[in-house]
This record gives sequence, C-alpha cells and structure tokens, in this order.
Amino acid sequence: MELLHELWTILLSTIKDVIPIAIIIFGFQLLVIRRRIPNLKKVIIGFGYVILGLALFLLGLEKALFPIGELMAQQLTNPEFIRGGLENIGEVLHWSDYYWVYIFAFAIGASTTIAEPSLIAVAIKANEVSGGAIGVWGLRLAVALGVAVGISLGTWRIVTGYPIHWFIISGYVFVVIQTFFAPKMIVPLAYDSGGVTTSTVTVPLVAALGLGLASTVPGRSALIDGFGLIAFASLFPMITVMGYAQMTEWVARRDRQKRQQAEQVNQ
Repeated sequence: MELLHELWTILLSTIKDVIPIAIIIFGFQLLVIRRRIPNLKKVIIGFGYVILGLALFLLGLEKALFPIGELMAQQLTNPEFIRGGLENIGEVLHWSDYYWVYIFAFAIGASTTIAEPSLIAVAIKANEVSGGAIGVWGLRLAVALGVAVGISLGTWRIVTGYPIHWFIISGYVFVVIQTFFAPKMIVPLAYDSGGVTTSTVTVPLVAALGLGLASTVPGRSALIDGFGLIAFASLFPMITVMGYAQMTEWVARRDRQKRQQAEQVNQ
C-alpha cells in the first residue's frame, strides 16, 4: 500500500509537470496555427503513456538506483575502506589511494549516460536527420566516454584540491580550438550532447558522489569542493563527440586514399 501511495503521489506530480507542456502545445496548435489536432485520440493516449512511464521511471530511480548509488559513494569514500582497515587509520592518504573512487566514477558516469533517456532521444533524432550517417550507439558511446572521463577527472580534482576553474577554463579553450577542426555538421550536436547528459539519471548519482567524497577527504569543503562534477560531465562529452567525428572522418579519408591508390596501381 505504501508503494502504491508513493506511485500515486509521483503520478500526480508528473501530471502537474506535463500539463504546462500540453497547454503550450495544444494552445499553439489551436490558437496560433488554428488547425485541429490530427489523430487527437492517439495523441491523448500517447500523453497518458508518457505520464505513466515517467511516474514509474521516477519511482524506480527513487527506490533502486539512487539508494544504491548513494550507498556506494559513501562506502567507497569511507576513510576506513580507503585505508584498508582500522589498523592503518593513522596513515596519511595520497591521491592514488582513491583509485577505487576513480574507477567507480568512470563506471557510474558511463553507465548512467548510456541509460539517459534524453541522450537516447537525441541520438535517435540525430540518426534520422543525418540519414544514418550518425550512428545511435556511436553517439551514445562517445558521450558516455566523455562523461566517464570527466567525472573521473572531477573526483581526482576533489581529492587533490586543485581549483575547479583551472580545469573548466582549460577544457573550454580546448573545445573552442577543437571546434575549428571538427566536421561542421557535428559541432552543434556535440554542444547539445554536453547538455543532455545532465538529466534525470546522471545528476543525482554524480552529485551524491561529489558530496560524499568532499565530506570524507580531509581539508575539503562539501560546499566548495562537493559540487562541480556536473560541469565536468557537461564539458567532456563535447570533446569526445567532436573527437569521435574527427576520427571517423580521418578513417574515411584514409580508406578513400587507399582505394584511390589501389585503383591507380590497377590501371
């Protein structure tokens, strides 16, 4: 009964969140465009599926994914676990002692990004618009790699205590330079890929990891050092997506040159 009550509460909250979207869409269709909504029955049923799916998705996150992620973050950042037992409690920790934290950050960053619904939607649309030139899984894996590397680097920054602006400024300078050399059709998509990663699945787990790490590392502030991982998760996908496009273009150009050389030899 408690679970049904929570589902009902989340369902009502989801309906409140979706209603403004429906009002805007239907309002523009009827008042601005001034045309009837085609297949109105199917549209209404589709909205019902969206609301129910979002409610079940949010309930599943709250009951399963978030608690496990927070527990893992707390356990991996526990000084007793990092020191290898109470007998080593007096030892001074080095940044390399947190290697399990970096591995977990990489794994959780990649896995949550792969499961991110907003990224899946963007990847499918990019595949449709490009006529298959941009692969769905290719884009998702490139973004996942960027988030994984970014969060791992962000956790290392928290452990070492280096100022975050050094990393963010350097990263965006690299993005600006990379923009001039990346294929033009991929640049806007790469910029959007950085934004879609910071959504429902990724943000709570990454924030919990950052706050847990900052609260257990000596000399760190949960407010100053605990936040900022989301910025890394947004920045590095832009680099990896443009890098993926550059690598794909280079491979295609190399294969084309090889074919041309083979044709010249045959002639």
